[in-house]
Amino acid sequence: MPESLQNLFMHRCIQLAQLGHGMVAPNPMVGCVLVYEDKIISEGFHQYFGGAHAEVNAIKNISDSILSECTLYVNLEPCSHFGKTPPCADLIIAKKIKKVVIGSLDPYSEVAGKGIEKLRAAGVEVILDVCRDHCLELNKRFFISIEKKRPFVILKYAQTADEYIGLDPTSSEFISRQISNEYAQIITHRWRSEESAILVGNTTAMIDNPQLNTRLYGGKNPVRVVFDRNLTIPTTHHLLAPTQRTIIFNASESTASTSNIQYQKINFDNPYFLTQMLEVLLSHGIQSLMVEGGAKTLQSFFDSNLWDEARVFTSTKIWGKGVKAPKISSNARMISKKKIALDTLTIYKNTDTK
Repeated sequence: MPESLQNLFMHRCIQLAQLGHGMVAPNPMVGCVLVYEDKIISEGFHQYFGGAHAEVNAIKNISDSILSECTLYVNLEPCSHFGKTPPCADLIIAKKIKKVVIGSLDPYSEVAGKGIEKLRAAGVEVILDVCRDHCLELNKRFFISIEKKRPFVILKYAQTADEYIGLDPTSSEFISRQISNEYAQIITHRWRSEESAILVGNTTAMIDNPQLNTRLYGGKNPVRVVFDRNLTIPTTHHLLAPTQRTIIFNASESTASTSNIQYQKINFDNPYFLTQMLEVLLSHGIQSLMVEGGAKTLQSFFDSNLWDEARVFTSTKIWGKGVKAPKISSNARMISKKKIALDTLTIYKNTDTK
């Protein structure tokens, strides 16, 4: 089969996989197509955490009599272990599918090449690394969580044209002012729906009283995470409302957790407290974290090199004073830049984490 046709089928797998964005974490996003005589005859994707895998959803639509003549395309190595569902590699073998094309290997220790070994041992022809880079980008959150033992970290903020992130809250002239435009705000709410959790520092929580939900987009609300060292956030603030799960990192853990609010003690004086915090979040099934402020919190992630992507809105506004925006670390590589109405959205990647 021509390489261009293989790539076309794999890109369709990626498109299908993206339909599960925000719904399958901490599992990876996976799409699958069955091809017969160079045409796609069935499709499937992993729709929600704990649900049937992509291969199962594609295979169930086709009769066994034709499956042996089909080629199965999938963007991630089929699983070989019993988890919430039976192994997909076993299903492929049982259905006598003779050829499988895979986009990328699964780094999870329970799979990690074992699915491919099982398929080949059963006589299945396996082709690897088709559109590999695209498949790795698709599941970057999953790969980072496995390889780095922490959530995928996105730093998001808006700055003025002269690089201020906010006005000085200690000034007598302080008022809360919006930097980015309404379109940028809607995009931000869509991003929130795609991540497991969203974090702000104490100052942002106290001054802005953010809701940290997806009200402008309508998607799934993330888990709210906040640094509140001395537990000073008033109970009337949005972060403590019973509408979303909230994790509060503090120095005393003197308050009992409730059904939606969990108090987590951490040593803020430990120079590696961010690493510890991320480890705790991962242990709670949080695979990705968007950090929305403030400036000190954002800078701490840059300085600790505990970030993977930075998304920065720059407006045309000029303030001339205020709180300076974070200084992006030297290992940042700009990967895209585009206009959002009058604002500019620039996205950076951390070259240390690829």
